[in-house]
Amino acid sequence: MAQIRNFAFLAQLRSDASHFVIRYRKGSVRQSGKGLVFWFRPETASIAELPMDDREMTIFIKGRSADFQDVNVQGVLNWRIADPEKVAERIDFTISLANGQYIRDPIERIETRLAGLVNQATVQYLAEATVRELLDAGVEPLRQRLETALAGEPALNDIGLAIVAARLNNLAPSSELERALQTPTFEALQQKADEAVFERRALAVEKERAIEENTLNNKVELARREKLLITEEAENSKSRAMARAEAQQVEANAEAARIRTIETANAESETAHIAVYRDLAPGVLLGLAAREMAGKLDNIEHLNITPDILAAVMREFGGKVEGAQHVALTPQPQENDPGPTVPKTRRSRKT
Repeated sequence: MAQIRNFAFLAQLRSDASHFVIRYRKGSVRQSGKGLVFWFRPETASIAELPMDDREMTIFIKGRSADFQDVNVQGVLNWRIADPEKVAERIDFTISLANGQYIRDPIERIETRLAGLVNQATVQYLAEATVRELLDAGVEPLRQRLETALAGEPALNDIGLAIVAARLNNLAPSSELERALQTPTFEALQQKADEAVFERRALAVEKERAIEENTLNNKVELARREKLLITEEAENSKSRAMARAEAQQVEANAEAARIRTIETANAESETAHIAVYRDLAPGVLLGLAAREMAGKLDNIEHLNITPDILAAVMREFGGKVEGAQHVALTPQPQENDPGPTVPKTRRSRKT
Protein backbone atom coordinates (compact mmCIF):
# COMPACT_ATOMS: atom_id res chain seq x y z
CA MET A 1 0.00 0.00 0.00
CA ALA A 2 1.29 3.46 -0.92
CA GLN A 3 2.49 5.85 1.76
CA ILE A 4 1.37 9.49 1.38
CA ARG A 5 2.75 12.38 3.33
CA ASN A 6 1.08 15.79 3.06
CA PHE A 7 3.06 19.03 3.33
CA ALA A 8 0.65 22.00 3.13
CA PHE A 9 -0.13 22.34 -0.56
CA LEU A 10 2.08 19.42 -1.61
CA ALA A 11 2.10 15.70 -0.89
CA GLN A 12 4.55 12.89 -1.46
CA LEU A 13 3.66 9.28 -2.51
CA ARG A 14 5.94 6.35 -1.97
CA SER A 15 4.71 3.00 -3.38
CA ASP A 16 6.02 -0.55 -3.01
CA ALA A 17 7.83 -2.36 -5.78
CA SER A 18 4.98 -4.84 -6.13
CA HIS A 19 2.40 -2.15 -6.85
CA PHE A 20 1.74 -0.28 -10.08
CA VAL A 21 0.86 3.40 -9.63
CA ILE A 22 -0.96 5.56 -12.18
CA ARG A 23 -1.22 9.34 -11.58
CA TYR A 24 -3.90 11.23 -13.42
CA ARG A 25 -4.21 14.98 -13.86
CA LYS A 26 -7.23 16.51 -15.47
CA GLY A 27 -8.31 13.11 -16.88
CA SER A 28 -5.03 12.13 -18.51
CA VAL A 29 -2.19 9.93 -17.34
CA ARG A 30 0.73 12.00 -16.10
CA GLN A 31 2.86 9.27 -14.59
CA SER A 32 2.73 5.43 -14.20
CA GLY A 33 4.98 2.64 -13.08
CA LYS A 34 5.97 0.28 -10.29
CA GLY A 35 7.52 1.46 -7.07
CA LEU A 36 7.23 5.20 -7.90
CA VAL A 37 8.04 8.05 -5.55
CA PHE A 38 6.83 11.50 -6.55
CA TRP A 39 5.37 14.82 -5.37
CA PHE A 40 1.94 15.93 -6.37
CA ARG A 41 -0.73 18.48 -5.61
CA PRO A 42 -3.68 16.76 -3.95
CA GLU A 43 -6.29 19.19 -5.26
CA THR A 44 -5.41 18.46 -8.91
CA ALA A 45 -4.29 14.82 -8.84
CA SER A 46 -6.01 11.39 -8.94
CA ILE A 47 -3.95 8.29 -8.21
CA ALA A 48 -4.70 4.55 -8.80
CA GLU A 49 -2.60 1.77 -7.26
CA LEU A 50 -2.83 -1.81 -8.54
CA PRO A 51 -1.19 -4.85 -6.89
CA MET A 52 1.02 -6.80 -9.30
CA ASP A 53 1.72 -9.84 -7.15
CA ASP A 54 -0.21 -13.15 -7.42
CA ARG A 55 -3.45 -13.25 -5.50
CA GLU A 56 -5.30 -16.25 -4.03
CA MET A 57 -9.04 -16.66 -3.98
CA THR A 58 -10.84 -19.40 -2.07
CA ILE A 59 -13.22 -21.50 -4.14
CA PHE A 60 -16.32 -23.13 -2.68
CA ILE A 61 -18.88 -24.26 -5.20
CA LYS A 62 -21.99 -26.35 -4.70
CA GLY A 63 -23.27 -28.06 -7.84
CA ARG A 64 -25.45 -30.97 -8.87
CA SER A 65 -24.45 -34.08 -10.75
CA ALA A 66 -26.23 -35.67 -13.70
CA ASP A 67 -28.15 -37.93 -11.32
CA PHE A 68 -29.32 -34.90 -9.30
CA GLN A 69 -27.00 -35.34 -6.36
CA ASP A 70 -25.40 -32.39 -4.57
CA VAL A 71 -21.62 -32.18 -4.96
CA ASN A 72 -19.33 -29.70 -3.19
CA VAL A 73 -16.04 -28.43 -4.65
CA GLN A 74 -13.36 -26.67 -2.63
CA GLY A 75 -10.06 -25.19 -3.72
CA VAL A 76 -7.96 -22.10 -4.38
CA LEU A 77 -7.66 -19.98 -7.55
CA ASN A 78 -4.49 -17.96 -8.19
CA TRP A 79 -4.82 -14.87 -10.39
CA ARG A 80 -2.87 -11.71 -11.19
CA ILE A 81 -3.17 -8.39 -13.02
CA ALA A 82 -1.60 -8.83 -16.44
CA ASP A 83 -2.31 -5.31 -17.87
CA PRO A 84 -2.65 -2.75 -15.05
CA GLU A 85 -3.64 0.18 -17.28
CA LYS A 86 -6.40 -1.86 -18.89
CA VAL A 87 -7.59 -3.08 -15.47
CA ALA A 88 -7.53 0.48 -14.15
CA GLU A 89 -9.78 1.53 -17.01
CA ARG A 90 -12.38 -1.15 -16.14
CA ILE A 91 -12.09 -1.35 -12.35
CA ASP A 92 -11.65 1.55 -9.96
CA PHE A 93 -8.36 1.24 -8.01
CA THR A 94 -8.36 4.87 -6.88
CA ILE A 95 -6.75 5.46 -3.50
CA SER A 96 -7.42 8.17 -0.94
CA LEU A 97 -4.82 10.93 -1.13
CA ALA A 98 -5.07 11.42 2.61
CA ASN A 99 -4.08 7.89 3.81
CA GLY A 100 -3.44 5.80 0.67
CA GLN A 101 -6.35 3.38 1.23
CA TYR A 102 -8.67 2.25 -1.56
CA ILE A 103 -11.77 4.37 -1.83
CA ARG A 104 -13.72 1.35 -3.05
CA ASP A 105 -12.97 -2.42 -2.87
CA PRO A 106 -11.61 -3.36 -6.31
CA ILE A 107 -10.11 -6.69 -5.22
CA GLU A 108 -13.49 -7.94 -4.06
CA ARG A 109 -15.07 -6.95 -7.39
CA ILE A 110 -12.41 -8.89 -9.30
CA GLU A 111 -12.85 -11.98 -7.10
CA THR A 112 -16.61 -11.78 -7.48
CA ARG A 113 -16.22 -11.81 -11.26
CA LEU A 114 -13.75 -14.67 -11.10
CA ALA A 115 -16.04 -16.63 -8.74
CA GLY A 116 -18.86 -16.30 -11.25
CA LEU A 117 -16.72 -17.66 -14.07
CA VAL A 118 -15.39 -20.53 -11.89
CA ASN A 119 -18.87 -21.38 -10.66
CA GLN A 120 -20.22 -21.48 -14.21
CA ALA A 121 -17.48 -23.81 -15.47
CA THR A 122 -17.70 -26.06 -12.40
CA VAL A 123 -21.49 -26.43 -12.46
CA GLN A 124 -21.35 -27.26 -16.15
CA TYR A 125 -18.71 -29.93 -15.51
CA LEU A 126 -20.62 -31.50 -12.59
CA ALA A 127 -23.82 -31.74 -14.62
CA GLU A 128 -22.14 -33.87 -17.26
CA ALA A 129 -21.56 -36.97 -15.09
CA THR A 130 -23.12 -38.94 -12.28
CA VAL A 131 -21.89 -38.56 -8.75
CA ARG A 132 -20.19 -41.97 -8.85
CA GLU A 133 -18.34 -41.03 -12.03
CA LEU A 134 -17.32 -37.68 -10.57
CA LEU A 135 -16.01 -39.27 -7.41
CA ASP A 136 -14.18 -41.96 -9.33
CA ALA A 137 -12.54 -39.38 -11.60
CA GLY A 138 -11.45 -37.12 -8.75
CA VAL A 139 -10.53 -33.42 -8.87
CA GLU A 140 -7.89 -33.48 -11.63
CA PRO A 141 -10.29 -33.42 -14.60
CA LEU A 142 -12.20 -30.51 -13.04
CA ARG A 143 -8.98 -28.62 -12.34
CA GLN A 144 -7.88 -28.95 -15.94
CA ARG A 145 -11.32 -27.86 -17.11
CA LEU A 146 -11.18 -24.73 -14.95
CA GLU A 147 -7.70 -23.70 -16.07
CA THR A 148 -8.61 -24.18 -19.73
CA ALA A 149 -11.92 -22.36 -19.43
CA LEU A 150 -10.52 -19.37 -17.51
CA ALA A 151 -7.40 -19.08 -19.65
CA GLY A 152 -9.51 -18.64 -22.75
CA GLU A 153 -12.19 -16.48 -21.14
CA PRO A 154 -12.58 -13.24 -23.18
CA ALA A 155 -13.98 -11.32 -20.22
CA LEU A 156 -10.72 -11.76 -18.33
CA ASN A 157 -8.53 -10.88 -21.29
CA ASP A 158 -10.54 -7.75 -21.96
CA ILE A 159 -9.97 -6.35 -18.47
CA GLY A 160 -6.31 -7.43 -18.27
CA LEU A 161 -6.54 -10.32 -15.74
CA ALA A 162 -4.73 -13.66 -15.98
CA ILE A 163 -5.27 -16.99 -14.18
CA VAL A 164 -2.08 -18.42 -12.68
CA ALA A 165 -3.36 -21.79 -11.42
CA ALA A 166 -6.34 -23.57 -9.99
CA ARG A 167 -5.88 -25.97 -7.09
CA LEU A 168 -8.75 -28.17 -5.95
CA ASN A 169 -8.47 -30.16 -2.76
CA ASN A 170 -11.91 -31.67 -2.36
CA LEU A 171 -14.79 -32.93 -4.45
CA ALA A 172 -17.40 -34.56 -2.24
CA PRO A 173 -21.11 -35.24 -2.15
CA SER A 174 -23.39 -34.19 0.67
CA SER A 175 -22.82 -35.75 4.06
CA GLU A 176 -25.91 -37.98 3.77
CA LEU A 177 -24.96 -39.17 0.30
CA GLU A 178 -21.36 -39.62 1.36
CA ARG A 179 -22.43 -41.89 4.20
CA ALA A 180 -24.69 -43.80 1.80
CA LEU A 181 -21.84 -44.17 -0.68
CA GLN A 182 -19.45 -45.21 2.05
CA THR A 183 -21.78 -47.91 3.30
CA PRO A 184 -21.08 -50.49 0.54
CA THR A 185 -17.37 -49.85 0.80
CA PHE A 186 -17.54 -50.01 4.56
CA GLU A 187 -19.56 -53.20 4.40
CA ALA A 188 -17.10 -54.69 1.90
CA LEU A 189 -14.18 -53.77 4.13
CA GLN A 190 -16.03 -55.10 7.14
CA GLN A 191 -16.75 -58.29 5.24
CA LYS A 192 -13.09 -58.62 4.34
CA ALA A 193 -12.20 -58.00 7.96
CA ASP A 194 -14.69 -60.65 9.05
CA GLU A 195 -13.32 -63.03 6.44
CA ALA A 196 -9.83 -62.35 7.74
CA VAL A 197 -11.04 -63.05 11.29
CA PHE A 198 -12.78 -66.22 10.13
CA GLU A 199 -9.70 -67.31 8.21
CA ARG A 200 -7.56 -66.63 11.28
CA ARG A 201 -9.95 -68.61 13.44
CA ALA A 202 -10.13 -71.39 10.86
CA LEU A 203 -6.35 -71.44 10.72
CA ALA A 204 -6.21 -71.59 14.51
CA VAL A 205 -8.76 -74.42 14.51
CA GLU A 206 -6.82 -76.20 11.79
CA LYS A 207 -3.61 -75.84 13.75
CA GLU A 208 -5.33 -77.06 16.90
CA ARG A 209 -6.77 -79.99 14.95
CA ALA A 210 -3.31 -80.75 13.58
CA ILE A 211 -1.89 -80.62 17.10
CA GLU A 212 -4.62 -82.92 18.42
CA GLU A 213 -4.15 -85.25 15.45
CA ASN A 214 -0.43 -85.27 16.06
CA THR A 215 -1.05 -86.02 19.73
CA LEU A 216 -3.45 -88.82 18.80
CA ASN A 217 -0.95 -90.20 16.31
CA ASN A 218 1.69 -90.13 19.01
CA LYS A 219 -0.63 -92.00 21.34
CA VAL A 220 -1.43 -94.52 18.62
CA GLU A 221 2.27 -94.95 17.90
CA LEU A 222 3.01 -95.36 21.60
CA ALA A 223 0.19 -97.89 21.91
CA ARG A 224 1.52 -99.77 18.87
CA ARG A 225 5.02 -99.79 20.30
CA GLU A 226 3.66 -100.86 23.68
CA LYS A 227 1.78 -103.68 21.94
CA LEU A 228 4.96 -104.69 20.14
CA LEU A 229 6.81 -104.52 23.44
CA ILE A 230 4.19 -106.70 25.13
CA THR A 231 4.33 -109.13 22.19
CA GLU A 232 8.09 -109.23 22.35
CA GLU A 233 8.00 -109.74 26.12
CA ALA A 234 5.45 -112.53 25.66
CA GLU A 235 7.62 -114.11 22.97
CA ASN A 236 10.63 -113.75 25.21
CA SER A 237 8.72 -115.26 28.15
CA LYS A 238 7.50 -118.06 25.90
CA SER A 239 11.02 -118.61 24.62
CA ARG A 240 12.38 -118.67 28.16
CA ALA A 241 9.62 -121.06 29.23
CA MET A 242 10.30 -123.29 26.22
CA ALA A 243 14.02 -123.14 26.96
CA ARG A 244 13.38 -124.08 30.59
CA ALA A 245 11.00 -126.85 29.49
CA GLU A 246 13.53 -128.14 27.01
CA ALA A 247 16.23 -127.96 29.66
CA GLN A 248 13.97 -129.80 32.11
CA GLN A 249 13.11 -132.29 29.35
CA VAL A 250 16.77 -132.80 28.68
CA GLU A 251 17.39 -133.23 32.40
CA ALA A 252 14.43 -135.60 32.66
CA ASN A 253 15.62 -137.56 29.65
CA ALA A 254 19.09 -137.68 31.13
CA GLU A 255 17.66 -138.81 34.49
CA ALA A 256 15.44 -141.34 32.77
CA ALA A 257 18.40 -142.57 30.77
CA ARG A 258 20.42 -142.78 33.97
CA ILE A 259 17.60 -144.65 35.73
CA ARG A 260 17.18 -146.94 32.72
CA THR A 261 20.88 -147.53 32.73
CA ILE A 262 20.83 -148.31 36.45
CA GLU A 263 17.73 -150.47 36.14
CA THR A 264 19.19 -152.23 33.13
CA ALA A 265 22.38 -152.80 35.04
CA ASN A 266 20.37 -154.06 38.04
CA ALA A 267 18.27 -156.24 35.78
CA GLU A 268 21.35 -157.61 34.07
CA SER A 269 22.96 -158.15 37.48
CA GLU A 270 19.82 -159.88 38.74
CA THR A 271 19.60 -161.92 35.58
CA ALA A 272 23.22 -162.89 35.93
CA HIS A 273 22.63 -163.65 39.63
CA ILE A 274 19.62 -165.78 38.83
CA ALA A 275 21.48 -167.42 36.00
CA VAL A 276 24.03 -168.60 38.56
CA TYR A 277 21.34 -170.33 40.59
CA ARG A 278 19.34 -171.59 37.61
CA ASP A 279 21.69 -174.41 36.77
CA LEU A 280 22.24 -175.53 40.40
CA ALA A 281 20.68 -178.69 41.78
CA PRO A 282 17.63 -178.30 43.97
CA GLY A 283 19.47 -179.70 46.90
CA VAL A 284 22.14 -177.10 46.58
CA LEU A 285 19.46 -174.45 46.33
CA LEU A 286 17.84 -175.78 49.50
CA GLY A 287 21.16 -175.78 51.24
CA LEU A 288 21.82 -172.21 50.21
CA ALA A 289 18.32 -171.24 51.33
CA ALA A 290 18.89 -172.97 54.66
CA ARG A 291 22.14 -171.14 55.08
CA GLU A 292 20.51 -167.87 54.25
CA MET A 293 17.70 -168.66 56.66
CA ALA A 294 20.13 -169.60 59.39
CA GLY A 295 21.72 -166.17 59.08
CA LYS A 296 18.32 -164.58 59.64
CA LEU A 297 16.83 -166.72 62.42
CA ASP A 298 16.76 -163.77 64.73
CA ASN A 299 14.26 -162.13 62.41
CA ILE A 300 11.92 -165.14 62.07
CA GLU A 301 9.02 -165.08 64.47
CA HIS A 302 7.05 -168.12 63.21
CA LEU A 303 8.24 -171.21 61.32
CA ASN A 304 5.75 -173.89 60.23
CA ILE A 305 7.09 -177.11 58.75
CA THR A 306 4.35 -179.33 57.43
CA PRO A 307 4.71 -183.02 56.74
CA ASP A 308 4.52 -182.40 53.06
CA ILE A 309 7.43 -180.00 53.20
CA LEU A 310 9.43 -182.39 55.35
CA ALA A 311 8.67 -185.27 53.03
CA ALA A 312 9.72 -183.27 50.03
CA VAL A 313 12.96 -182.34 51.67
CA MET A 314 13.67 -185.88 52.57
CA ARG A 315 12.94 -187.10 49.11
CA GLU A 316 15.22 -184.41 47.70
CA PHE A 317 17.94 -185.48 49.90
CA GLY A 318 17.14 -189.09 49.03
CA GLY A 319 17.54 -188.36 45.33
CA LYS A 320 14.14 -189.81 44.26
CA VAL A 321 12.34 -186.65 43.48
CA GLU A 322 13.40 -184.55 40.54
CA GLY A 323 12.60 -181.25 42.13
CA ALA A 324 11.09 -179.70 45.15
CA GLN A 325 7.30 -179.25 45.13
CA HIS A 326 6.84 -176.58 47.66
CA VAL A 327 8.99 -174.54 49.99
CA ALA A 328 7.24 -172.08 52.28
CA LEU A 329 9.74 -170.21 54.32
CA THR A 330 8.86 -166.59 55.12
CA PRO A 331 11.66 -164.56 56.72
CA GLN A 332 11.46 -160.83 57.33
CA PRO A 333 12.27 -158.97 54.09
CA GLN A 334 15.80 -157.60 53.90
CA GLU A 335 16.89 -154.64 51.79
CA ASN A 336 18.73 -155.63 48.61
CA ASP A 337 18.47 -159.37 49.41
CA PRO A 338 18.77 -161.46 46.23
CA GLY A 339 18.32 -164.81 48.03
CA PRO A 340 15.20 -166.96 48.19
CA THR A 341 12.29 -165.92 50.39
CA VAL A 342 10.73 -168.01 53.16
CA PRO A 343 7.01 -167.67 53.85
CA LYS A 344 6.05 -166.22 57.17
CA THR A 345 4.59 -168.80 59.59
CA ARG A 346 2.66 -168.55 62.73
CA ARG A 347 4.79 -168.58 65.93
CA SER A 348 4.87 -172.02 67.61
CA ARG A 349 7.21 -174.25 69.58
CA LYS A 350 6.88 -177.47 67.53
CA THR A 351 10.05 -179.57 66.95
